[in-house]
Amino acid sequence: MIAPARAAPESARRVARTRARRGANVRTRAASEVTQDVADGAVSFVLLAGGVGKRMGADMPKQYLPLMGTPIALWSLRKFAKMAEVGEIVVVCDPSYDDVFQSEAIDKPLVFARPGKERQDSVYNGMQAARAGAELLAIHDSARPLCAATDARRCFNDAKKYGAAVLAVQSKATIKEVNKDLSIDKGLDRSRLWEMQTPQVMRPELLRAGYDLVNSKGLEVTDDVSIVEALGERVQVTPGSYFNLKVTTPEDMFIAERLMTEQGDAVA
Repeated sequence: MIAPARAAPESARRVARTRARRGANVRTRAASEVTQDVADGAVSFVLLAGGVGKRMGADMPKQYLPLMGTPIALWSLRKFAKMAEVGEIVVVCDPSYDDVFQSEAIDKPLVFARPGKERQDSVYNGMQAARAGAELLAIHDSARPLCAATDARRCFNDAKKYGAAVLAVQSKATIKEVNKDLSIDKGLDRSRLWEMQTPQVMRPELLRAGYDLVNSKGLEVTDDVSIVEALGERVQVTPGSYFNLKVTTPEDMFIAERLMTEQGDAVA
């Protein structure tokens, strides 16, 4: 077992301090009440918890490592189980980890599905396990424990309005398109570049139709809304928060722990 908070280098500590300072006022404002446009129980929430997490260098998948004393995946389970819109939670995980989720006392139906070879296979299995009649499917990475419920609610609302929506943040880095020989081809307009996060939310019929198309053409996709994009359907970006980081390295663990300590309700 690793101890990420002690192992984090000075660079990670600087990042955590910067994020906390920049986010304090912004996240306080964002935590104001968001109107609930989606009916109670209308969302089937699919929590992806089947990844291996090799970059963490730990003896178990990253989503089960303790963050502030609680397995990372359980932060999302607890948070989304409290949202009125969520009618059930489908956990996609290896059966050896079922007990981690079954030990939680939540008041929503808990269903299990098994991971596939690739992410899109795991999402498909989660979709198949979800109940019929849900208005929306929400797909979330269990390695993102800091997604604010208010941000998720705005994403639910956008998906209801447009058919599909995804939390995202504008890219802060300068991105270049590079040739095979590693020479720079051209720069890309950063103002139009957004980093996709989760949850990614869509109407179930769109996702099913997208899978029919993707599977028939043998396509590989890297995120869930790409399946809807393949249909030519609109996907709406819901501006999210840089706090909604994906924990993939020991440095990320330190940053997440620091944000939870310093921001409290702002990342709840």
